[in-house]
Amino acid sequence: MSALCAGLAAASSDYFSAKHKLDLIESENLRSGSRVVLTPAELNAYVAEEAPAAFPDGVRDVRISLAGPGLVQGAAIVDFGKLRRAQGDPPGWLMSKLLNGDRPVRVTARLSSAGGRGRVDLQEAKVAGITLDGEALDFVIHTFLLPAYPGAVVGQPFELGHRIEKIDVTPSGVGILIGR
Repeated sequence: MSALCAGLAAASSDYFSAKHKLDLIESENLRSGSRVVLTPAELNAYVAEEAPAAFPDGVRDVRISLAGPGLVQGAAIVDFGKLRRAQGDPPGWLMSKLLNGDRPVRVTARLSSAGGRGRVDLQEAKVAGITLDGEALDFVIHTFLLPAYPGAVVGQPFELGHRIEKIDVTPSGVGILIGR
């Protein structure tokens, strides 16, 4: 029981640490040249706390891992039928038979950034152990990701905002460099 309590306290501490760091960035009061580092534990505690509100019905158990320089992996359990219904587009009978049910999903993306701009390129997606690429990956992006997150930008540059100059991803954490 004490191990469980200690684990919950650590997760809570990591969440509040991440939230504090993100609030500092969003306040835009950090000095130019400041660097804020979010650890993998902080990222996952933040996602665990914020995911229920940020992710639509049909997505749960979201986790992030930092796979290497510039590489981020996201994993979740997804019920694609429930996700489509949450988007107001229920699948027909046949498609519901294919889409309904929990499936493990893992996505690997490369994040690159410089000069206040970033870019996310999907490297690989796996659904229930099946690798998606090419047209199948495009289908999933356009059918599930973009309707759920219309502001998501994949495969093209975007502004980082909040005076963020650059984001560096390493296995030990995400470093955020504040500019101007």
